[in-house]
Amino acid sequence: MKHRSRSGAGVIAGISLFFCFGALAHNQTQATNPSTVQKETPMTTHAGGTFEVKVSPQDDKSGDATLGRMTIDKQFHGDLEGTGKGQTLTAGTGVPGSSGVYVAIEKVSGTLHGRKGTFILHHTGVMTRGTPQLTITVVPDSGTGELEGLAGKMAINIQGGKHSYEFEYTLAKAP
Repeated sequence: MKHRSRSGAGVIAGISLFFCFGALAHNQTQATNPSTVQKETPMTTHAGGTFEVKVSPQDDKSGDATLGRMTIDKQFHGDLEGTGKGQTLTAGTGVPGSSGVYVAIEKVSGTLHGRKGTFILHHTGVMTRGTPQLTITVVPDSGTGELEGLAGKMAINIQGGKHSYEFEYTLAKAP
């Protein structure tokens, strides 16, 4: 059985942390548009706040140091009060500051502007020769409770080591 080298695991962890939690203040995201199903266009609402995150590398058992898997555990504060729990898969080239990718699925449970429920976020991060691009969107039809019909996009920002989020969303009852 092969074991991942410490340097390979460090590269994968670094890529994931860079995408998930660093240098993303100017990322571009794309939103799911519920107006294609609805006759009225729901009004876009802005939410913002801070969050703490714990990322825990997991043994992926692949034997390939360029591949990695991690768990995500977040605490959201502000307009979104709640928790996020998820899984991340990463791949890197092994060249520091080079190219790589991560995908994550995160289930958020809490209260968004006073509405209680859950929803799922889909993360896709691609780094091309040190230039990151991150997209975080709400999975269509994943909202439950008072968040049924939720659609939107989230941006992650870091300043002075503090994590924050900007969440642009619409909320319309699902058809």
